[in-house]
Amino acid sequence: KIYQADEQKRQEMHKEAEHFRRVTMKVLSMQLNSIIVMDLIAYGGAALGIVIAAGEFGAGRIGFLGCFAIVLLSAEFFLPLRALGSFFHVAMNGMAASDKIFRLLDLPERAQSRQEARGGEIALCGVRFAYEPEREILRGVDMTFAPGSFTAIVGESGCGKSTVAALLTGRNAGYGGSVTLGGAELAGLNEASLMRTVTLVSHNSYLFKGTVRESLQMGDDRAGDEALWRVLERVRLADFLRAEKGLDTPLTENAGNLSGGQRQRLALARALLHDSPVYIFDEATSNIDVESENDIMELIHSLAKSKTVILISHRLANAAPADKIYVMKAGRVVQQGTHAALLAEGGLYETLWENQQALEQYAYTKEAAV
Repeated sequence: KIYQADEQKRQEMHKEAEHFRRVTMKVLSMQLNSIIVMDLIAYGGAALGIVIAAGEFGAGRIGFLGCFAIVLLSAEFFLPLRALGSFFHVAMNGMAASDKIFRLLDLPERAQSRQEARGGEIALCGVRFAYEPEREILRGVDMTFAPGSFTAIVGESGCGKSTVAALLTGRNAGYGGSVTLGGAELAGLNEASLMRTVTLVSHNSYLFKGTVRESLQMGDDRAGDEALWRVLERVRLADFLRAEKGLDTPLTENAGNLSGGQRQRLALARALLHDSPVYIFDEATSNIDVESENDIMELIHSLAKSKTVILISHRLANAAPADKIYVMKAGRVVQQGTHAALLAEGGLYETLWENQQALEQYAYTKEAAV
């Protein structure tokens, strides 16, 4: 309604509903045809058996008990055929499931390189990438991340920030240009070694069903209880878990029984246990409360003292302390430098900063008034 797209959506829904109706009627007609054929055979066969038995009984070739047994058996004889028809929908569900399974099994596996990923400078040179051939997301991106540096990537939604993060973790293949890690081309590195080198913490990091201990040990399966409690203390989640069942606190699928801030803290604790040289935080503080955001940002800043940290954030206040800030727009880097230098330079960064400051000041004033 807001964007006056309700008529377009109504037409799309009508088109999908009509398609669904046609498919449903096709399935029903097929089922009804099969039922008619099987019922004709079953009931016709049973009737024929009764007629033959009655004729043989009338001719005196079989007795009454024999005739009665044949009548009963003629009905039972066709029951398996009718049962086969009842498995029609079961078979269709099985075929649909098998299609998905074989589609997964038929996916090509990427050949694994033996070249190990080593720490060092990360460099993007003239990188281009597109999810669809006609719509390019990255358009000649140049970036450099020095070892032990704290770098931020900022920009409006849809400018390509998360695509850069996916490239650096090896999730997006088929890019143009060059992406190197320690001088070696990223596409030629062994996937397992790349995962040991680069850790991604996103705003929707997945937490599997199980216990807190099992979830954390995905970051380091050799970590003992003492190490787990240490990392929980760092993310300020230990007190909450001690009040529950400790490391045996159960988690539902995607930790649905925790708050958003608690889920994000737990995901961060798992990432810290992984202890890789490079950490990428992709909107890791979005959709959580202010207290959790401040705690996570404090931990990110302390981590940047010993690791290579790349922060992708829509909130420029979180990016301000970075050693270097890349400002992206429409798949390109339009500005780069420190927070102070970018403000002095003006342009997109200054505009975004002033707009955010005005909005935050408005929210603070409104909250104070309430």
